[in-house]
Amino acid sequence: MTSTEALPSRLHGVVDRIPASLGLLAGPDQGRVSLPVRLAWSGPTEFDVTDPRERLTLYCLLLDCGQPDDFIRYVNPTLLRRDWPRICRLTARRLTRLWERKLPELAAH
Repeated sequence: MTSTEALPSRLHGVVDRIPASLGLLAGPDQGRVSLPVRLAWSGPTEFDVTDPRERLTLYCLLLDCGQPDDFIRYVNPTLLRRDWPRICRLTARRLTRLWERKLPELAAH
C-alpha cells in the first residue's frame, strides 16, 4: 500500500455480518458470558448480561467486531431491542444505520 492509497473502511463487510433476523439471536438474558480473545483482546473478557453497563459494553464490542455466530451466541434479542437507543448513542451512527436497515425492528425504538 502506498501513502496515497486509502485504508479500507471499518464498515467494509459489516452488512454480511449482521444476522438475517433477530429471531436467530439466542444469547442469554442473565448470567455471565466469556468472549474469546479474538473479540476481547484488549480489555475485559467476561461480561454480566444482567448488568446494563457491562451488557452495553459487550453489545457495542460485538457490533464492532463480532461475526454472525458471535451475535447468535452472545446477544439476546429482547435485551438488544431494549438497549438499542443507548447503543445508538455509544456506537458509530453509520454502523447502527446498517443494522437498522437490515433489522428494521431495531429502528422502531
